[in-house]
Amino acid sequence: MTVRGQLIRFALVGVVNTGTYYGCYLVLLTWLPYGAAHVAAFVLSMIGSFFLNSRFTYRTRPTWRKFLLFPLTNAANFTITTSGVYLLVDVLHFSSRYAPLIAAAAAIPITFVVSRTIMLRPDAADRPAPESAPVGQRTGHRTG
Repeated sequence: MTVRGQLIRFALVGVVNTGTYYGCYLVLLTWLPYGAAHVAAFVLSMIGSFFLNSRFTYRTRPTWRKFLLFPLTNAANFTITTSGVYLLVDVLHFSSRYAPLIAAAAAIPITFVVSRTIMLRPDAADRPAPESAPVGQRTGHRTG
């Protein structure tokens, strides 16, 4: 599996994730202020992103450890997009409907690097179990 292939699959997952985020954001925007809608939509889409990236992008088994670490991959993304949404809406007076799409583009490279590091880090469950043979047999020597 090449880094280039992973990047392409990551981009495809990103398109799906962005669509999921944006759809949730628009629905939530009807009931919530834009900031709360952004945060809620971000969390929901991040959960979906974890499973898509596990199976499709990195072809690794999802584990609780990776699931719990995955939000770290989005910490920079969240900071960049949240700051970007604020800057675009409150400072530059962009529409709150389109600001998240613009802000999300700036976070993609950072998210890929951190995501790849966490998702491809082996868990204890991914490592081979130690051999249970007697000590002398572990090194290839016969005992007895």
